[in-house]
Amino acid sequence: MHHTTRELRLAAALVEAADTLADGFDAEDHLRRVSDHCVELLAARAAGIMLVDTGRPVSFAASRRREEVALDLLQAQHAGGPCLDSYASGEPVPPVSIRVAHAAARWPEFTERALRHDIVSTFAVPLRRHGTLLGALNVFVPTLPDRTGSPGAAVEGGTPASAAEVLVAQALADAAAVGLRNHREYTQYRTLSAQLQEALSSRVRIEQAKGMLAERWGVRADDAFVALRQFARRHRLPLDRVASAVIERAVDDAALREAGGPPSGGPS
Repeated sequence: MHHTTRELRLAAALVEAADTLADGFDAEDHLRRVSDHCVELLAARAAGIMLVDTGRPVSFAASRRREEVALDLLQAQHAGGPCLDSYASGEPVPPVSIRVAHAAARWPEFTERALRHDIVSTFAVPLRRHGTLLGALNVFVPTLPDRTGSPGAAVEGGTPASAAEVLVAQALADAAAVGLRNHREYTQYRTLSAQLQEALSSRVRIEQAKGMLAERWGVRADDAFVALRQFARRHRLPLDRVASAVIERAVDDAALREAGGPPSGGPS
C-alpha cells in the first residue's frame, strides 16, 4: 500500500496528539505541538488553539512559527471570531476570506488584526470529545478560500484551504481533545490510587500502634485504640500521625494514658 509523505506525517501527528499518559505532561506544550503539526501539514502561516470554559477563552497555545501572530489573533477574538463561533456551534467554521468577513463586519476586531498580519483566509474546528467541547483550533492561511480545488490566490506559495484540509485540522483537534481528556482521567486515576494507598497505609499504622500499646500496657486492643483516639482529639492531631508517633516511640505513654488510657485492671 502506497502512503504519501503527508499521510505518514499526519499519522505520526495524530499518535503524538493522543499520547499524553505521562507524569511530565504539559498541556500548553502539547497544544503548541498540535498547532505546529497543523502549520506543517496545511502549509498555513500560523495556527493556534483556544481553550474555552463557559463561553469565555481561558487559555491560548500558538504554533512556534509566527507565534506572535497566532497569539495576537487568538486574543483578538474576545468579542467574536472563528474560535468562539466554532466552540458555540460545535461545528467547523469553513474557510472564509478575511476581506469578505471584514467587509461584512462579522468579526470586526479579529479581521482588522488579521488584515494587518496579511492573513488572507481562516477557518476553525472544535476541540471535542464525546460531545464535550474544550475549545477550538484556528488555522490562519495565506491563500483565498477555495473549495473546488482550483488554485487560490497564493500569498506565500500555500495551497487553498480546501474541505480536505479542514478535515485534517479536525482530525488533529479531535486527537488533541482525546489526549487532554485521557491525561485528565489518568491524573485523576493516579490521585485516587495514591489516596487509596495512603488510606490503606494509614490503617496499617493505626492497627500496628494499637497492637503495640495493647501489648505494652497489657490491655485489650479496643482500649488501646480509645487511648489513641482520645489523645488525637485532645491535641487536634490526625489519628494516623499519633499512630506513627507511637510506632516511632515519639510520644510519652503517660500522656496517652492521661488522654484516656487503659483501665487499671488490664485486659478482661
